[in-house]
Amino acid sequence: MAIAETTSAEYTRADLRGGPAVRFADVSMGFDEGEILEGVSFSVAERETLVLLGETGTGKTLTLKLAAGLLRPTAGRVEVLGEEVSAMSEHELLAFRRKIGFVFQEGALFDSMTVEENVAYRLREERVPEEEIAPRVAEVLEFVELEHTLQMLPSELSGGMRRRVSIARALVSRPEIVLYDSPTAGLDPVTSQTIITLILRLRDFYGVTSLLATHRLQDGFALANFCFDTKEKKVERVVKGQPTAAITRFLVYRHLEGKNEAGNDAYDNGIYFDGTPDEVMASKDPYIQRFLV
Repeated sequence: MAIAETTSAEYTRADLRGGPAVRFADVSMGFDEGEILEGVSFSVAERETLVLLGETGTGKTLTLKLAAGLLRPTAGRVEVLGEEVSAMSEHELLAFRRKIGFVFQEGALFDSMTVEENVAYRLREERVPEEEIAPRVAEVLEFVELEHTLQMLPSELSGGMRRRVSIARALVSRPEIVLYDSPTAGLDPVTSQTIITLILRLRDFYGVTSLLATHRLQDGFALANFCFDTKEKKVERVVKGQPTAAITRFLVYRHLEGKNEAGNDAYDNGIYFDGTPDEVMASKDPYIQRFLV
């Protein structure tokens, strides 16, 4: 079955768990230079899109890596699809990550491999039978409209095409959650819109839960204000007040420095704002306003 014909239930899961797809409970994470996240708590409902917004260094990408089990928090719990990722062994994580697609910033493709080999890499790591690999690679490349690039190297592709191959690679294992790390960074407006359209198609065709890290507020609003009509096969604006299965929420991160009661340096690193697109637009907070300009 071609991926374009796959239904939402077939692509993700037949029965919804009822609980959150992702939950961070009092999570802290830092490195030698200090804490980046402190006491971060939030949850993401199944089929919801959570936009992580903030300046560089505020912990957006770190949040995605924690959700994927690529890093462990120094404190707190990270639960994904009902399992405590932060407590898993590396062996358990290898199997669990098949349920998660990760679109890395700048694509992170293997330069010496063809597009076909890049997209198939994860399937071969999972020891999927060779006779199944080629059809699945063809399906996801068709989804991102790059089926003609099979034998090309990443160096022969434009920046936007490399980003689309990265999305295809994330989709090839048919994940329940997709994590996007600045998917439009460094791209021109037209190419950025192509990437956002792909994300809309994936969300609205298959009901995939998404976490998207960005410093571009317009990307988040595009996901909130537009949908992909599965019948007409085109992007349409969401009518105000019209019910839609796509729910978009914003988490705004900020790194705050100040003094505690003893006069020592104190930091507050983590979530500064959690709300809907309408609440973002209505906010008079000076820091939130910086993203609206």
